[in-house]
Amino acid sequence: YNTARCCPTRAALLTGVYSHQAGVGHMVEDQKLPGYVGRLNDSCVTMAEVLKPAGYFTAMSGKWHVGQNQGVTPKSRGFDRSLNAAAGGFYFADAPRAELFLNGEQIANDDPRLPKDWYTTDLWTTFGLKFIDEAVAAKKPFYLHLCHNAPHFPLQAPKADIEKFLGKYQLGWEEVRARRYARQLEMGLIDKQWASSPLPAAVKAWKDVPADEQKRFDHLMATYAAVVNHMDKAIGDLVAGLKQRGVLDNTLILFMSDNGGNAEAGAKGRTEGDPSTGKSQWYSGESWAYAQNTPFRLYKHFNHEGGISTPLIAHWPAGIAAKDEFRRQPGHLIDVMATVVDVSGATYPKEFNGKAILPMEGRSLVPAFADKPIEREAIYWEHEGNAAVRQGDLKLVRQGRNGAWELYDMKVDRTELHNLAQSQPEKAK
Repeated sequence: YNTARCCPTRAALLTGVYSHQAGVGHMVEDQKLPGYVGRLNDSCVTMAEVLKPAGYFTAMSGKWHVGQNQGVTPKSRGFDRSLNAAAGGFYFADAPRAELFLNGEQIANDDPRLPKDWYTTDLWTTFGLKFIDEAVAAKKPFYLHLCHNAPHFPLQAPKADIEKFLGKYQLGWEEVRARRYARQLEMGLIDKQWASSPLPAAVKAWKDVPADEQKRFDHLMATYAAVVNHMDKAIGDLVAGLKQRGVLDNTLILFMSDNGGNAEAGAKGRTEGDPSTGKSQWYSGESWAYAQNTPFRLYKHFNHEGGISTPLIAHWPAGIAAKDEFRRQPGHLIDVMATVVDVSGATYPKEFNGKAILPMEGRSLVPAFADKPIEREAIYWEHEGNAAVRQGDLKLVRQGRNGAWELYDMKVDRTELHNLAQSQPEKAK
């Protein structure tokens, strides 16, 4: 599980406490409230600050977005090396507000230390491997926090990447979703009891979309697919780089996402300019987000499964005996800190720089690697008044501060279609 939004997710992932506890309950503006100062506060520590005293070389590349506008940089929060975007998402050097920071200092987009005609998805990987080379040369264990902005809007990719996918989405979002749902069932990824959620009211049936609009929508989803495909290749480059350096087998890789599909641009999405350039504005919108979030409902921002449920993939040949297996118990971003402390032997501090530090909220995922249960209590969410709590198989969730609470049995109805709040009020309490 994530927190349904980019900034809070990063705060929880980095610190092992809930995003409000870390100071980033919403975005990076200071709202003058303890949980909403818009930056990592002094009551938490990052994984870099925990691992560095244990002898680890710490590095970060990609999207930071936890308060650099207020002076909180990777360098100030424990990272030895970093190449990062302060916030948001961009892909090409000519994009508006395309600003890069190397080890805390802003550099020009044509700095000679950067590859020519860079694309951020490749750039983050290139520098991640450069930083790992430093660790290997120093004979130190390493921690790399690599945060792709892909596939965040504005969706942009090289023209050749986009062309590979043109025409593949003329099926429309209903058929794409139906095929994905069938494949998920075939793989055993989801339970056959979980019915796919219906077409949202704001989204047209594909047959009712005019032909010229169908072509535009196909181009839009082809661009999204190109962005994701390029990221997939970059992750492959990272894995190949680790293997080439002889460190893959004893490196724990955790791959996850910060929120569910994004419907912010409405049902029509947004297609302004040429998506193979940095000055375009392409957003997938609700119609394609409906397909992207198969089989769940709702999206980024919300605490229904479509907003907060994304995969975690763990790879560690030296430490995980299982291969190509699913684990079906709930985990949360807050668990990553506990997992890292567990496998590294590092010490999570009670104090740091003279400040009292909140205890970790998460639980180590190591038992799950061995297919054993994670002993935990409830998991909590809140974002923009959307809130949820999950305890065991039961989940209580609402939309907005004034929304009615809904109760779902995650074991049989993870797509949240059968509200039990009225029939089981004693549990909803």
